[in-house]
Amino acid sequence: MTDVLHDTRAAYDSVAPLYAEKFSDILETLPLERAMLAAFAELVRAADAGPVADLGCGPGHQTAHLHSLGLSAFGIDLSPEMIALARQAQPHLRFDVGTMSALDLADASLGGILASYSVIHTPPPELPAVFGEFHRVLAPGGHLLLGFFAGPDPEPERFDHKVTAAYRWSPDSLMNLLRRAGFAEVARMLREPHENERQFQGGQLLVRKP
Repeated sequence: MTDVLHDTRAAYDSVAPLYAEKFSDILETLPLERAMLAAFAELVRAADAGPVADLGCGPGHQTAHLHSLGLSAFGIDLSPEMIALARQAQPHLRFDVGTMSALDLADASLGGILASYSVIHTPPPELPAVFGEFHRVLAPGGHLLLGFFAGPDPEPERFDHKVTAAYRWSPDSLMNLLRRAGFAEVARMLREPHENERQFQGGQLLVRKP
């Protein structure tokens, strides 16, 4: 395990209960994110290409939301403490400890991937390999919904996230990496930060594996 993975896991393990308490109902305050999730779910259901993995699922609140939208969804997270909380909160759903860079999933086995702000801690040189892994496990016609902090600069910008170091990306730069990994753009969304959020735009990229 790289130092970044080790540090990220340790950081999220240490804040897991507080994180779960703070973010378990966050979707209720994010109508645009809910709209993107609804569109993602509709596309995944129509393609009928397999289940959906919520990668970096944390305490499982978005996995549960995907389930409520009619998807066969399960969660994977680097943090064992987060997975323990997810299993406690959503005992009817599957949650596994794992890494996005080496998924224990068969080729073309998923109909969809949700990665909601879960690649923000990945060092930029390592992100193409993560997107390649996403492409490997998605079936043709499968969709990926990627959430991220957006910035204006073409180069990724490192910042001090409240949990551990993170990066924000311009949507175009991030989309270029996704295209190189074999994805086609379906839609994108940018929104301004809410009052209690860090003063960065929130971004969503919805892409498809042809």
